[in-house]
Amino acid sequence: MPGIWFTPLTLLLLLAFSPAVRSCSPSDLAALLHFKSALNESRNGIFNSWTGTDCCGNWLGVSCDRDSRRVAEISLRAGPVYTTFEKPYRPDYMSGYISPEICKLTHLSTLIISDWQGISGEIPRCISSLSFLRIIDLTGNRISGTLPADIGKLRYLSLLSAADNLITGEIPATLTSLTGLTHLDLRNNKISGPIPQNMGQLQMLSRVFLSGNQITGPIPGSVCHIYRLVDLDLSNNHLSGPIPESLGRMAVLSTLKLDNNRLSGSIPGRLLGSGINELNLSHNKLEGIIPDAFGSSCYFTSLDLSYNNLKGPIPKSMSSASYIGYVDFSHNHLCGPIPNSYSNTDASSFAYNDCLCGKPLKAC
Repeated sequence: MPGIWFTPLTLLLLLAFSPAVRSCSPSDLAALLHFKSALNESRNGIFNSWTGTDCCGNWLGVSCDRDSRRVAEISLRAGPVYTTFEKPYRPDYMSGYISPEICKLTHLSTLIISDWQGISGEIPRCISSLSFLRIIDLTGNRISGTLPADIGKLRYLSLLSAADNLITGEIPATLTSLTGLTHLDLRNNKISGPIPQNMGQLQMLSRVFLSGNQITGPIPGSVCHIYRLVDLDLSNNHLSGPIPESLGRMAVLSTLKLDNNRLSGSIPGRLLGSGINELNLSHNKLEGIIPDAFGSSCYFTSLDLSYNNLKGPIPKSMSSASYIGYVDFSHNHLCGPIPNSYSNTDASSFAYNDCLCGKPLKAC
């Protein structure tokens, strides 16, 4: 019987589709290799495992759907220990850019490329076409450019973090279409322009971090409609106008940081009588008196009203608060006696006012 001969290409095709050889989708494999080629590690590590045709097997940072064997997750963090066959490896630096070829991973639900310090370039515009995305975490790189204008197409997105980068431009108007978003972290970038007025549409949000940018304009009153919001940090921006009184009516808001802005007007009394535990309004242009609105339900781990234009006395009702840990009323125009319950507080917390007296300052 004559022998059967196969060309090298035929053999490769037979091996690729043989049940005995495990492999992931050829299109996913090609996309991952293009993605890899755009990045450079400082030493051999994660990408050392990206060999062979089974990207669903032992490729570090890659996970696939069990049934379809399509790539569902890329999770590359600098910091976690990746265990290899040789020894544990803790990656710490990577350069390059995020290749648009990643958009060919059409079943991708998680994209984490965080804390690599050296990854630059822009977020691929096509990322908005990955309709299954639930998590985008690009924290701690040198990514520039703007956020994709049509990011609102990602209707399943629950976490968006691009903190500690070089992102510019405004917050896209379509972002308020991400009604399933629970965590938004864009702090420490160069984002400008206003906070979208209809931010309140994002009613599933529990944490919003927009600090350390160049955001201007007022704080939208619609924020009070985000009834699940626990943490709101808008500090270190260029926000102006009054503090919305409605922020004091938010049932579960625990942390509110508005420091280092250009906010004006008076302090809403509801803020001091709410369930907020950490309140920082320092370094603004707030004026008027401190509302006498403290009560037994008030529990502040930190209360900072320093560096404003506040006047009048320290409210007597502060003594009725359940707990106030750190307090700073310095650098205002306050006058009158300091409540006895704060006699052991550091004097710097009340310094540089017009005429405050009593311990820890000089006697009245």
